[in-house]
Amino acid sequence: MLRIGSRGSKLALWQAQWVRSALERQGEHSEIEIIRTTGDNITDVSLARLGASTGVKGLFTKEIEEALLCGRIDLAVHSLKDMPVDLPGGLVLAAVPEREDARDVLVGSTLARLPQNAKIGTSSLRRAAQLRACRPDLVIEPLRGNIDTRLRKLDEGQYAGIVLAAAGLKRMGWEGRIAELLPPEVMCPAVGQGALAIETRSDEGNARQACRKLDHAQTRAAVTAERALLRLLGGGCQVPIGGHAVVEDGRVHLRAVVISPDGRQIVRRENSGAVAEAEHVGAELARDILDAGARAILEVVYGTSGL
Repeated sequence: MLRIGSRGSKLALWQAQWVRSALERQGEHSEIEIIRTTGDNITDVSLARLGASTGVKGLFTKEIEEALLCGRIDLAVHSLKDMPVDLPGGLVLAAVPEREDARDVLVGSTLARLPQNAKIGTSSLRRAAQLRACRPDLVIEPLRGNIDTRLRKLDEGQYAGIVLAAAGLKRMGWEGRIAELLPPEVMCPAVGQGALAIETRSDEGNARQACRKLDHAQTRAAVTAERALLRLLGGGCQVPIGGHAVVEDGRVHLRAVVISPDGRQIVRRENSGAVAEAEHVGAELARDILDAGARAILEVVYGTSGL
């Protein structure tokens, strides 16, 4: 019996159940154990400030990884965008299943139909900065919580619109709430967005062997490029960095954006290369975008946020 560690939100449990069902089809029986994380316990502080104040990397993964290392669970299921690019010693990314839609979406209204000075809910610096770049008039207000909590606050009239990940809504069967899918050239997604991560211990135990069968080669190549980009940029999901890769005809195509929190300075670059060189594609693009002006933007962000 394999023990799967997961956060307790509806979406996290959907993801863990998806992995459990996939393992079941291989003849592997498993059970899910809910583990609360730092990010779950503190919901009234932005992720950027929370990360800076606690010094914790992996606000939604740390406690689950600790359970994995001590043998309390055998595998962990995460949203890949929540995972730091460097894993703790003794742990590996055993599988990245096929990715869901990586795009961000607007719920409540399309971008063009939002009235002047409309209030938009998001606690993501990346999303807020890109919104300000195309609609400087918008009033961006903090919004944290699980997907259902955010939707409830929208329905209560607290916001004219909110920004969410398409993947979460589609997995929950709530795609009907999507008012507009935001293309990556308008809203570049977070690194790893839309992908699941299955983490195990690095030994060649049954959990790792069973989970590696769930790996999707094209998705793995795409997120490898994205995470290599993020590693060199030195950021995480709490800073205004976007990275999105797709694989076509044996090549990985990666786009990236670094943007100042006010949306006034933005650097966009792209790179591509063979799938086998996915990590190099990401690292090369990181160096390019830093030299093109991203370094100065990030220095200001880190200096003012304490990240």
